[in-house]
Amino acid sequence: MTGNNAQKNQDKNLENWLPITASRKAKWWYSTFHNVTAMVGAGVLGLPYALSQLGWTAGIIAIIMSWLITFYTLWVLVEMHEMVPGTRFDRYHQLGEHVLGPKLGFWMVMPMQLTVQIATSIVYSVTGGKSFKKGLDLIWPEISDFRETYYILMFIVLQLLLSQTPNFNNLKVVSLTAAVMSILYSATAFIASLVKGMDHHPSVYTVRSHTTPGQVFDVFNGLGTIAFAFAGHSVVLEIQATLPSTPEVPSKKPMWRGVVAAYFMVIACYILVAISGYWAFGAHVADDVLLSLHHPKWLISAANFMVFLHVIGSYQVFAMPVFDTMESWLVQKRHFTPSLKLRLICRSAFVVVIGFIAIMIPFFGGLLGFFGGLVFVAASYVVPSILWLAAKKPKPWSLHWNISMFCAIVGIMIGCVAPIGGIRTIIVSAKTYKMFS
Repeated sequence: MTGNNAQKNQDKNLENWLPITASRKAKWWYSTFHNVTAMVGAGVLGLPYALSQLGWTAGIIAIIMSWLITFYTLWVLVEMHEMVPGTRFDRYHQLGEHVLGPKLGFWMVMPMQLTVQIATSIVYSVTGGKSFKKGLDLIWPEISDFRETYYILMFIVLQLLLSQTPNFNNLKVVSLTAAVMSILYSATAFIASLVKGMDHHPSVYTVRSHTTPGQVFDVFNGLGTIAFAFAGHSVVLEIQATLPSTPEVPSKKPMWRGVVAAYFMVIACYILVAISGYWAFGAHVADDVLLSLHHPKWLISAANFMVFLHVIGSYQVFAMPVFDTMESWLVQKRHFTPSLKLRLICRSAFVVVIGFIAIMIPFFGGLLGFFGGLVFVAASYVVPSILWLAAKKPKPWSLHWNISMFCAIVGIMIGCVAPIGGIRTIIVSAKTYKMFS
């Protein structure tokens, strides 16, 4: 009995040290800006490019359908956070283990979740470097020959410093700043595209590719790009873990209030940026719409700096659960002592490795499609639906059964085809790319 109490105390002390569960003092609006930061990121800048691959009708339908599906699956995850009285599933894999068993639940969720968070960190490292370079090039053309690699390195140095933030709740100011920046640069991209389109917009809106195989691959990549834009599910339980919970006011109530507020901001940003960007540039829009915009220089430069500031914070929102997983494994399995030294070494190692990969493969459009199809649809469409069906066991052909099955099937279909389009886009981009340029 004494041994059990000692183990419980040890586990409690570890939970109080790990970044996800160290503090549960968040307010409901914290979840709003955490979710906005997680959602309205690099993905929104790629939506006009996705429309250029899918066309007007298919592209807009795909965005709206993805929003509706992921809105439902977010609700599912929020509801399941405390479905066992007295227990909180603070991490995605803990929910999976409870519903599907320790082995199946762990291996279905943990590799997928880590891949989502690592992939997002890679893409945001690329985005941070590209945006910083574009912002400076517009106002200081004399340094335009300065390599993109160096800008990514600058971004990595900033992440090395921020990665030492003790816990998720301590990120609130960084995350709030990132959320505000995401709204502002989305508004800037919309207005600048609108002005550009009024001045001179394409008379014909065709898809990018002129061959049937190319169009098929572009559709695959476009679906993956849209899937990437709805990436917040991999951190939603971790965000909810920072909220207090009582029997009278369980965490799902403030969490859902924050999610609803965030999700309506998300769809407003997505639709406005996607439509205005494609309307202004047609099939020639860049995979990051801000790269297509050049005037007025001060405004586009400011927007790129906003993106840079946003991905600084968003990177940390996605990296914090990875830090939690690494530190938990090192303490529980490798018997390291929780300490600042452990935190410094393991978090710095993660940031450096991610930065090296980002420098090697800075193909924004292809990365969005590849990772979006490979794991983001699983995290946002498929796994929440499967967990809900397994945990709640709704009657076949009932409302929740039908919706959950639909979400899972759509996600599986996108997951099968989108990585193919992403790989092709990366291969095409690589033909003109020189390593570490």
